Amino acid sequence: MRKYIGTKLIEAEPAFRVRNGSEPYKIVTEARDAYVNYSEVADGYRVRYPDGYESWSPKDTFERAYLALDVNGDLATDAPSIGAKMVDDFIKETHVQTMGDKTTVVRAVLRNGFEIVEASACVSKENYSEPVGRDICMGKIRDQVWKLLGFLLQTAVNGVK
Repeated sequence: MRKYIGTKLIEAEPAFRVRNGSEPYKIVTEARDAYVNYSEVADGYRVRYPDGYESWSPKDTFERAYLALDVNGDLATDAPSIGAKMVDDFIKETHVQTMGDKTTVVRAVLRNGFEIVEASACVSKENYSEPVGRDICMGKIRDQVWKLLGFLLQTAVNGVK
């Protein structure tokens, strides 16, 4: 079989899959404490797909596959969008290094393992400041992450037609 990359926009909410004895599984969104005496309780999400189909996904599986969208209050619409918090939260870690006398290099590792590297340099080594260089590089990195997340969201909304 061939391999495929899939991206879609879904709705989801935290939920539990519960079962007591040999009863069928139920998907519930009430407080976990209500099911403390059940024989099986598993953390996960109730998921609704664009065609209306609903399912349950284990918590770890769901959180590896999906990125929560934040409502961007600065926009005039509630249409899906990318916000600054999403961009910052997608950057998992950064590494800053000075190279030579006047160059800052920043490597950002994103949540999915993708890496972005940016550099900033000044004309005169007497004016060099690693914190200033880091800030310039991070601005460039945030712009790239915003663009990449925008591409991902556009694909989730419209598919790959």
